[in-house]
Amino acid sequence: MTQALTHAAPRAALATHEVFNQPGAPEGAARDLWASDAALRACSGEDADLAGLGAALGSAEMREAARDAQTRLPELRLFDRGGRRIDEVHFHPGYHRLMALGLERGYAACAWEDGGSHAKHAAFMYMFSQVEPGVCCPMTMTYAAVPALAADPALAAEWRPKLTARAYDPAPRPLAQKASATMGMAMTEKQGGSDVRANATRAVADPGTGEGVYRLTGHKWFCSAPMCDGFLTLAQADAGLTCFLVPRWLPDGTRNAFHIQRLKDKLGNKANASSEIEYHDTFAHRLGEEGRGVQTIIEMVHHTRLDTALAPAGLMRAALGEAVFWARGRTAFQRRLIDQPLMRAVLADLALEAEAALLLGMEVARAFDDPGARPYARLSVALAKFLNNKRAPGMIYECMECLGGMGYVEDTPLPMLYREAPLNSIWEGSGNVICLDILRTLMREPEAGAQLAARLDAARGRDGRFDAALAAHRDRWPGMPTEGEARWFAESLATLLAGAAMMDRSPVADQWLASRLDGPRGQIAGAMAGIDTAPVLDRL
Repeated sequence: MTQALTHAAPRAALATHEVFNQPGAPEGAARDLWASDAALRACSGEDADLAGLGAALGSAEMREAARDAQTRLPELRLFDRGGRRIDEVHFHPGYHRLMALGLERGYAACAWEDGGSHAKHAAFMYMFSQVEPGVCCPMTMTYAAVPALAADPALAAEWRPKLTARAYDPAPRPLAQKASATMGMAMTEKQGGSDVRANATRAVADPGTGEGVYRLTGHKWFCSAPMCDGFLTLAQADAGLTCFLVPRWLPDGTRNAFHIQRLKDKLGNKANASSEIEYHDTFAHRLGEEGRGVQTIIEMVHHTRLDTALAPAGLMRAALGEAVFWARGRTAFQRRLIDQPLMRAVLADLALEAEAALLLGMEVARAFDDPGARPYARLSVALAKFLNNKRAPGMIYECMECLGGMGYVEDTPLPMLYREAPLNSIWEGSGNVICLDILRTLMREPEAGAQLAARLDAARGRDGRFDAALAAHRDRWPGMPTEGEARWFAESLATLLAGAAMMDRSPVADQWLASRLDGPRGQIAGAMAGIDTAPVLDRL
């Protein structure tokens, strides 16, 4: 039985000294991820589901569950006591508590329900990533698998109701016996990485077992959340690379030949069990046509990219909250840190970075809710993923430095956030892959470029600094950039899109424009001049 958390005040008068000038843990509204985030509320409007989730995630109980999930790591159990294979991963109860909170509240379901919204799902992801990013992986993949299943109506009829159920059922048993299900993904192989067309896993049709059934043989270098109920994966069939759905458990109650080799020892994302797996004549359902595996699974990738664009915004907001709380409660040289001009410049700069990341991500999420904006969504999600993830590590480091030595120890969440910061830039296409995808999209889907241009043109005329930056971008690249300039091009375009989102929705857009698009500034946080920090910090 888990012992209840105590709320009794700790002792400050110790035998050798008195503890003072050390801010305690934030409590109440300071921890409520909804009540304390004006930018999120402005993006999402009044939403009781989001308000309830923000309060629940900010509670001491859920933060303790997150701490347990991050420090009491998943345990791989390959065999039972008699030497029979079980290929299971054991998680701490804190992990299961967080999974239950997310799935029962609608993390994976809310976008697919009647009247549902991808923007609402994005807000779920943004808040969860502030507390325990590791559990986001299986919930995000479950959300993102739903549109890919449309390639096979029969499989969709079987799996979609379980993937979109507001329930969490971690029991290892066949799908028909479960109230809900989760879905993972396994694409990457050693020899190919992002080049999935180099995959060597083989698929052989097994018509004697059933229509569309195949047997897979091969290895997958990265398979996150191996306790999911099913996985979308890629393998080479007779007609070429094909998408398959691999269930962990078979309808007759036996285990599929899904062999976990080891769990990855990662820099961060510790609560999430990422693994290497092998298929040994593994039962799989073909999803979509043979030879069209990339086109089928790209629907899942498109939606997981949305979450990798929002996750860094959540990490940045969590780090900023820690820095601001510390600066308000700590004094140095006879003044609170928050009242000192240099610290105010740093914090205001970091706050502008975090808000722009959120607004850019939510701009993209709203495009996912508009069927007519699908080309724009495909392009803008890549831009947001690229920019937000490139900004996150440096921004989180600066928040860590605001706390000094305290920011470098595990008593605060900042080390966890810092370890997490590179991840979403690597998953679902690292920086170069994303930039190349942006160029391909512009070349292959002219409508995507036209919709983006229309979005930026709609923001013209409201601020001369934005207009000048947009004109400079178009002068620099009147056509397509060279491949070697793709990062510069993507950064410039994504920054303009962030500026448009800020002008639409933020009362501190003037400060963002002044510090990003106009006037002298350095390349590090706080290296700016002539910026009124008061409205930025008051917004926090």
